[in-house]
Amino acid sequence: MSTPRFEIPVKKYTGGSTVVSFRLPKDMLRDVDGVAARTGRTRNEVLSLCVEFALEHLEPESASEDEAPANRSVRIIKLKEN
Repeated sequence: MSTPRFEIPVKKYTGGSTVVSFRLPKDMLRDVDGVAARTGRTRNEVLSLCVEFALEHLEPESASEDEAPANRSVRIIKLKEN
């Protein structure tokens, strides 16, 4: 299995946006800001690209037949295999 690469593509999503707030560890934010500085993108663009990358490369594991319904709300997420 090849390792997925994070590439900075042409913008995929256009149109209106929504403000979302979440917490990141300070050292992770420094890494995000470093990527933004090196690529000439804003922090927001880098974070949006990271979310887009995750959405395209993650898939939920299917529930087993004998899994209790109460446990089906939580799924383990894994990288899609190429």
